[in-house]
Amino acid sequence: MEAPKAQRRPHTLETHGDVRTDDWHWLRERENPEVIAYLEAENAYTDAQLAHLDGLRETLFQEFKARIQETDESPPVFWGGHWYSSKTVEGLEYEIHVRRTGSIDGPETVLIDENELGAGKEFFELRAFSPSPDHSLLAYGVNFDGSDDCDILFRDIERKRDLDDVVSGTHGDLEWANDNRTVFYVTVDPALRPHQVWRRRLGDPAERAQLLYEEPDERFRVHLAKSRSGRYLFLSIDSSTSNETWYLDADAPDGEFVLIEARQPDLLYSFTHHEDRFLVTTNADGAVNFKLCEAPLDAPQRANWKEILPERRDARLLGASAFKDFVVLSERGGATKRLRLMRRDAIEEVEQPEEVSSAHLDENPEYDTKTLRYAYTSMVTPHSIYDLDVETGRRTLVKQQPVLGGFDPANYRTERAWAGADDGTQVPISIVYRPDRVTPGSGENPCLLYAYGSYEISIDPSFSPFVVSLLDRGVVYAIAHPRGGGEMGRYWYEDGKFLKKRNTFTDFIAAGDHMVKAGWTAPERMVAMGGSAGGLLMGAVVNLRPDLFAAGVLALVPFVDVVTTMLDETIPLTVPEFEEWGNPKDPAFYEYMKSYSPYDNVEAKDYPPLLVTTGINDTRVAYWEPAKWVSKLRVTKTDDNPLLLKTELGAGHGGPSGRYNEWRERALYYAWALDRLGIKE
Repeated sequence: MEAPKAQRRPHTLETHGDVRTDDWHWLRERENPEVIAYLEAENAYTDAQLAHLDGLRETLFQEFKARIQETDESPPVFWGGHWYSSKTVEGLEYEIHVRRTGSIDGPETVLIDENELGAGKEFFELRAFSPSPDHSLLAYGVNFDGSDDCDILFRDIERKRDLDDVVSGTHGDLEWANDNRTVFYVTVDPALRPHQVWRRRLGDPAERAQLLYEEPDERFRVHLAKSRSGRYLFLSIDSSTSNETWYLDADAPDGEFVLIEARQPDLLYSFTHHEDRFLVTTNADGAVNFKLCEAPLDAPQRANWKEILPERRDARLLGASAFKDFVVLSERGGATKRLRLMRRDAIEEVEQPEEVSSAHLDENPEYDTKTLRYAYTSMVTPHSIYDLDVETGRRTLVKQQPVLGGFDPANYRTERAWAGADDGTQVPISIVYRPDRVTPGSGENPCLLYAYGSYEISIDPSFSPFVVSLLDRGVVYAIAHPRGGGEMGRYWYEDGKFLKKRNTFTDFIAAGDHMVKAGWTAPERMVAMGGSAGGLLMGAVVNLRPDLFAAGVLALVPFVDVVTTMLDETIPLTVPEFEEWGNPKDPAFYEYMKSYSPYDNVEAKDYPPLLVTTGINDTRVAYWEPAKWVSKLRVTKTDDNPLLLKTELGAGHGGPSGRYNEWRERALYYAWALDRLGIKE
């Protein structure tokens, strides 16, 4: 079957100063039957080309199912006199949210059954889950198409029915006042940017809702939060380089939010309440990796911030979580996420058994508690929930993710490697493999190298029951941590954005080169994989070094048409992301973006095999970006390697909903990668 050709329009592209004309515009007409027919033809072609993988894909899917405990329950969380948990049931796609009252072993009440809400829907996702302070009502958000907005409904838990109140066009961001009737929520503009804060009393007509704040600057997004103490509501107005925060006494819902500190260029800060003070995590005064301050409740402005913990060059302070008698510091450094406990002015690290690992706070809704619940995992240790007695230091393993089928962590090994970038920077790589199936140093092992590398998002080393299927087939699985992510702190992020973005791409290439030079693998035995901004990374890398990942590249929902998208301010996320990528109306940023934008740098040369995915309801990376990139590659590249585009016609950025559907999709990606690596079963 021949690949579809998008030749209804020529694929040429012209630039006229600040205005970019693109005659692929027809692809953006999502309701156009011609567009749907084209995408369906691409899907049919891809399905035909992948038909030989049906057996391997089904084998992987069955392995996933056999390894995962399908009927399971999360560790119950105590909150306001109730024990909350979620359950999965074999054969059902979605979770069931329940609670028990009075005793952890008491009779359960079903709060939300996602399977009922998603019944008959092509897509479903629960976007919000927020009990009222007295736990009599539940606010929950639903989305049915995979886009970035949702409706919020309110359920009377005792009566097991929804109220007439419905809030539409939200970002799923909602907080309760302490009267249990007043809610604050955030709505989105046509570009799906959270920009308005509303106050509404349940039971009142919708037209009586009050608009409290509207953010006119398209670079900024609005967010709501409530302190764990329950005393304050916080309204944060954020960009990636500056923000401001307002606060309100949650016992006075009809009051006015009070500004803490007006936004200033390059000033970032976040607030939380702790007893007789506010705690402030901030980069003020040049603290690039952030420091911790305190501020009085009656005068929280910056002039009154008092430093408690200075910035550390080797670790980024991510935030401070306040409990009545202690504070937990979350930080990241050395490509490791860890926790430190601050109690009575003494600070101690919550030690973990493995170097290549990750620890983070789990659900801790209670403010007055002596127990800290946290999660720990590594690339060989399944996700584990611990309760730490902060007085005695005793730890109790509450639950470890069940891994069925005889999985034994002792059969696997994880380690950290460092790749030297061209400028001398050492780039961390987290590696996991099965020693009895892999020969380090041989240069013959199949390898899958994954990365993201943007927005200060970190891909922390963690356990995946799906990756086990690769490891058991002798594949080395590795995560590169290039600049642009946050694995090495805020400096690491700053060194991989704006006019330093190419560091992300060359770091990933350095990681790939290291895997070859260190004898882990060879180019013809290595597949690269990344999604979204990580898909941009894949697109840039195949232009720069198409030889390095000769086995193939998985580019999932890839952001590959950077210049065109960033010039179009009608597209969701464009303006807010000027502070991530830069504004191409500035000639310096325009030329720099154009130098790495995957679509703009397609050349007449050989490319590796490519499997590219997208979703027609994707509001983060529009489906037409991957579609036009694939078509331009088809008419430009000089090789005969497979080039496939798969479009989800009922989902968005995150792919299909429902756990079995997600597992089948992952099985497809892994089957394709294994096939490219020469592993057929």
